[in-house]
Amino acid sequence: MKNFFKLDKPTLSFEIFPPKGKGDLSKIFDTVDALASLDPDLISVTYGAGGTSRENTAEIASRIQNDYAIPALAHLTCIGSTREEMRATLGRLRDMGIKNILAMRGDIDGEGTKDFAHASDLIRFINENYKFNIFAACYPEKHIEAYSMEEDLAHLSDKCRFGVDVLISQLFFDNAYFYKFRDSVRKLGISAPIEAGIMPVTSPSQISRMVTMCGASMPPAVQKIVRAYGHNSMAMREAGIAYATNQIIDLLAEGVDGIHLYTMNLPEIAKRICENIRGVLYSLRVKRG
Repeated sequence: MKNFFKLDKPTLSFEIFPPKGKGDLSKIFDTVDALASLDPDLISVTYGAGGTSRENTAEIASRIQNDYAIPALAHLTCIGSTREEMRATLGRLRDMGIKNILAMRGDIDGEGTKDFAHASDLIRFINENYKFNIFAACYPEKHIEAYSMEEDLAHLSDKCRFGVDVLISQLFFDNAYFYKFRDSVRKLGISAPIEAGIMPVTSPSQISRMVTMCGASMPPAVQKIVRAYGHNSMAMREAGIAYATNQIIDLLAEGVDGIHLYTMNLPEIAKRICENIRGVLYSLRVKRG
């Protein structure tokens, strides 16, 4: 199996999400089959907000790592959990052979904070009691709940101080925000690699939902694409693939540590993008290696 932490940079990782409930997992593994053929350095599996999708996250991540020999990243949220509950969850992940965890707070609900109010609390708890590789989220345009970028960077510093190995950014559509963010992070003395999170925009409803959920701004170029092609699903998909490709090519030219592609469980779109960037990506690995 690859060791994500000893790979030549830039890295390439994918994110998928588990099915809800106790349904058949065969469809998600059809997606994994397709993504595995693209030779990613890591596949991350999101963590359901509740119910059995949390169990699915662990099973899917374990099978990716053990059956496909691809490093897997299991998402883990902590809000509403007690220390005892978190010990049970982490013990299960460890016993399933999972080595990498994306430690997050999660969405606040009526359950209250219990023992973990912030992602930094979970990161500290993991580092003090376990030997997982810890990934954490970061936000080029600040977390939607933060009052300012300065406040958000202070929270990021706390997370990294407690032991973060890799940062993965929230999606963004304007690379200028990422570059400014990366410069600010490095000035704080944070040296963890930062994978840039990219989501191909393939429908107007999708981009509207993402802007609302995560606060990513929609630059004029994306607005123009939606106006011109939003009524034509095929044209919109092709334009979204082209825009994401151009974003990634520019990021690679600027020396980004890695690309994290939010696949939305659409491997055919991931395949198209990988075909577009593969020559550039691997020539950079050879040069830097």
